[in-house]
Amino acid sequence: MKTPQFWRRESKSVLPLLLAPAAWLYGAGSRLHRSMQRSEAVEVPVICVGNVVAGGAGKTPAAVAIAQLFIAEGKRPHFLTRGYGGRLKGPVRVVLDVHQFSDVGDEALILAETAPTWVAADRVAGARAAAKAGADVVIMDDGFQNPSLRKDFSLLVIDADYGVGNGRLLPAGPLRESLAAGLARSDAVILVGGITESNVFNRLNSNTDVFTSHIVPKPATEELSGEKVVAFAGIGRPEKFFETLKFAGCDLMDSFSYPDHHVYNKDEIMIMVERAAALEAALVTTRKDYVRLAANEKMMVAVFDVEMNFANPGALRSMLLSLLKTPAA
Repeated sequence: MKTPQFWRRESKSVLPLLLAPAAWLYGAGSRLHRSMQRSEAVEVPVICVGNVVAGGAGKTPAAVAIAQLFIAEGKRPHFLTRGYGGRLKGPVRVVLDVHQFSDVGDEALILAETAPTWVAADRVAGARAAAKAGADVVIMDDGFQNPSLRKDFSLLVIDADYGVGNGRLLPAGPLRESLAAGLARSDAVILVGGITESNVFNRLNSNTDVFTSHIVPKPATEELSGEKVVAFAGIGRPEKFFETLKFAGCDLMDSFSYPDHHVYNKDEIMIMVERAAALEAALVTTRKDYVRLAANEKMMVAVFDVEMNFANPGALRSMLLSLLKTPAA
């Protein structure tokens, strides 16, 4: 789905009020589910990278950046994800030359470019498979609201600009649970965009460890700076991608927005290819969208790759590495 405009904090729509009863039922059901399910531990530490909002907050770039911190220290991180949009329930280890997004989902393919990645609807079974295959730490991309697997460390990722939207629970707003409830179960917060852009920083607990970060273009992507581009994105908030392009110096001539995890058909691709050609511009998209394209379609599209940079990576590295010094209970 595409993030509704009425979820934003500045919206004047009456829909959040009309949907308030449904949001109450959603919240009550979620709390009941979490209270009734027992958490199971596995042999290695589990780090959960999650959020409290539906839609993109930066979980996957954060998970990749954390894995890279471990790899730089000679550790063996494995990713664990549900594989949203894929048909395989797992546990299955992602093989890039074999699996397609229809098998394991788009995010799993992105994660697998950095470290071994497991797709599993049963998170406990997936974590145990990773440990058996040699992982010394499991990094969950999402799963913050899933209580089945015990987390040794939970990081809450918050977009500094979007924050918690209108502050209401689904479907009246973007929240999977309240910010207070999420903070109570988290060990630290990754604030994407920095404190100065944040509308939620003052709502964080004074004793909460906050790591500020920014999403920046990868060096290979910088060649698009100054170029005319036509962009398309099927992510939670496509406008965020378009703003990133402009911030990077791209001349954004036109843009196309689609729902999150959208599967493109040939007609949609050709309309965008022809539009870019008419404007003498490059057709660009996100890595997440790119992995959902057919092989012949990828030849007509450029990828604008990004990565997460932390303001103080050393402090985060020390905190995470300390988990490996004490065996998981």
